[in-house]
Amino acid sequence: MATTLNALSYDPPGGSGDWLLVALHGWGANAADLFGLAGYLNLPGFKMRFPDAPFPHPQVPGGRMWYGFPYTYDFRSPPNFQDQADLQESRRLLRTWMESLEASTGIPLNRTVMAGFSQGGAMTLDVGTDLPLAGQIILSGYLHGALPPSPPPRSVMIVHGKHDPVVPVELAHQTQSRLQEIGLAPKYIEISMGHEIPPEVIGQIVGFCEDLG
Repeated sequence: MATTLNALSYDPPGGSGDWLLVALHGWGANAADLFGLAGYLNLPGFKMRFPDAPFPHPQVPGGRMWYGFPYTYDFRSPPNFQDQADLQESRRLLRTWMESLEASTGIPLNRTVMAGFSQGGAMTLDVGTDLPLAGQIILSGYLHGALPPSPPPRSVMIVHGKHDPVVPVELAHQTQSRLQEIGLAPKYIEISMGHEIPPEVIGQIVGFCEDLG
């Protein structure tokens, strides 16, 4: 059983960033998937960390997952993942790892942005909403469980494709409503795209992070 998360690091020239961006990959991908975007994120004030999910994907060689999906699950029925041991383990590992980052980066959680794509977005909502973060970015994500009733204030952005064939856009609407119910006011952006991170979305990520500074 893993005791911590392995991560890829990307720091600005000179390592002088005083903000931190943490990005969680989706189901079947790995840390290298989002790490490939780092060079396109023109954020000289940000260090970046890209963790691998703790579990190997059962069908994708080299792929990782935060937890497994029931066979034939298609997001069109309410999720019921809370009793899965793999989700509980990922939640524990991710929270512990997030809380350890200040010691290794020198950057506190209140200057940290947590982002996630697809299943990584679900983990960002699950673990990140209860942490005192500067911001959260949910890319093509969804809610897989309850959110804390009174989270610390922060900026939140949701970006979702109108034509997402994997995670229906209705789940993004659900996420927006639930965040509003617990006192957060997410910026909601719906784009004519599928389940992806095109250049337009990279621009939205950069703008969100720049606005925090």
